[in-house]
Amino acid sequence: MQDKVQEVEEILDKYLTAGKILSQVRGEAADKIKVGAKLLDVAEFVEQRTMELGGKPAFPCNLSRNDEAAHATPMAGDTEVFGKDIVKLDMGVHVDGYIADAALTIDLSGNKDLVDASREALDAAIDTVKGGVNTAEIGAVIEDTIRDKGFKPVANLTGHGLARYQAHTPPSIPNRHIGQGMELQAGDIIAIEPFATDGAGKISDGSFTEIYQFIQKKPIRMPAARKLLKELKEYSTLPFAKRWLTSPKIDLALMQLEKAEIITSFPVLKEVGGGMVSQAEHTLIITEDGCEITTL
Repeated sequence: MQDKVQEVEEILDKYLTAGKILSQVRGEAADKIKVGAKLLDVAEFVEQRTMELGGKPAFPCNLSRNDEAAHATPMAGDTEVFGKDIVKLDMGVHVDGYIADAALTIDLSGNKDLVDASREALDAAIDTVKGGVNTAEIGAVIEDTIRDKGFKPVANLTGHGLARYQAHTPPSIPNRHIGQGMELQAGDIIAIEPFATDGAGKISDGSFTEIYQFIQKKPIRMPAARKLLKELKEYSTLPFAKRWLTSPKIDLALMQLEKAEIITSFPVLKEVGGGMVSQAEHTLIITEDGCEITTL
């Protein structure tokens, strides 16, 4: 029994350590997001600084702009710079596979009310959370808060659970009213992430992909694909960026692994109406009477 308690305490400590690292790096990175700064410089800073502080990236640094909601990260050699954008900085840190996931929106575009909508929705959701609360109640609070600000929630994006080396697990945390959800339990680890938009309130896959994830082991004949698979062991089941990879014939190898359903891809998600999107996110440990935010 004592060993089990100690194990739980060690796991919680790793979640909390990941959150502390994330919080520090997020603050330092946010200061670097300015008009004229290179996206690649910010993304590489986030990932390298995370490792300097004793963590590892749980997924590539997302820098999604304007109508991009998620999954945008620079490619190798990218020279793009920030303009008068609304920028979502979404980052993950893990310590021994235990993940902290958080996001904030940096407004370079004069869309303060839209930024406030997702942030206030997150705050309202956190105030609602405790053991025994149904996720449907959280979704209702998020949607009501965003609509009260004059915007729409992005209906087909949700928050999620977290587990060791798994960045997305049940339960799903809706950003809108739903008929039936799941009851949260003390000890659950979740990420709540409201998205607000002045567009249609829905996202779809864009045409650009830089982020992938290993999903299952299967035989593959192509030598370059087999070599890439060995390199991917470093990331376990967590998402990785193509720019992180050094294997030869990388585009062909990725295509073969995806075709064989060994890996999956995460295209950039774009608002279908072309609307601006804001995001706010924290990771929480659910308690009987509330929650502990790991990523403050």
